[in-house]
Amino acid sequence: MNRTLQAGQRSEVWIASVTGESTMLYSTHELLLEAPNWTLDGSALVLNGDGKLWKLDASTAELTEVPLTGIPDLNNDHVLAPDGETIFLSANDGHIYRAPLAGGTAERITTDDGSFHFLHGVSPDGKELAYVGIEGGDFSQPGRLVTMASDGGAAAAVDVGQVDAGPGHCDGPEYSPDGKWLYLNTESFGTAPGHAQLARIRVDGTGFERLLESDTVDWFPHLSPDGRYAAYLRFPAGTQGHPADLPVAVVLVSTGDWPTPLHSWPLFGGQGTLNVNSWSPDSERFAFVAYPLAKQTED
Repeated sequence: MNRTLQAGQRSEVWIASVTGESTMLYSTHELLLEAPNWTLDGSALVLNGDGKLWKLDASTAELTEVPLTGIPDLNNDHVLAPDGETIFLSANDGHIYRAPLAGGTAERITTDDGSFHFLHGVSPDGKELAYVGIEGGDFSQPGRLVTMASDGGAAAAVDVGQVDAGPGHCDGPEYSPDGKWLYLNTESFGTAPGHAQLARIRVDGTGFERLLESDTVDWFPHLSPDGRYAAYLRFPAGTQGHPADLPVAVVLVSTGDWPTPLHSWPLFGGQGTLNVNSWSPDSERFAFVAYPLAKQTED
């Protein structure tokens, strides 16, 4: 089921700077847009909405559909390949696909292994993908961190690609720019339901560590291409999962000091705001989506 806006609600695509400024690039009450990626040439953002893929010109703010065939409706888990010409996509059938960013025919690269596959990361050399596997599509079970070859087929790591990131649910696994680490959020550091915290683990499954300890529920750490900064999504304490339509904040930190925010942007959103890496190629800006309601827009 594709997400839709509530009556009077809007999708607002924002661009934030590492110096703390932010500007709204695009606003619509007709289409619920989610999860911006920034293209390698810096010219556009790529988002999903209504099960389709869209490209938003960063200069003109013109929104156009990317025509894809051979793929079911999309969800908000999509990442761009390092070649700048390919995109990997998760669809609502629980599979991962590869397609030309310019549009065309998509190819399914995951097998019917009894799991749903939620894509989040592609390695810097483009050879591996990191995803969250949900066995049997049973969302009462914790998601597991898995890596696989980006051309499909056999998993890239030992033990059929599964990486032990603790017993708790994990999500958002994303490769560091040097390809040595996977950054993610996990519930493995506590017992409170839904208390996700930011962490990282080496791609070989060693060195699992917490990045900061907080009372809030923290999701989706995204590193800038130069590795100096990270942005993540902060939910209120007690939140379970990463739901939509809550007062949340996008937080910017230095990767040398995760506990100390450099800037934060409070907004109404959550699901769809910052699910995937949205950094510009020059590491100076990143994008996110807010979903204000009618009264909030008027205020």
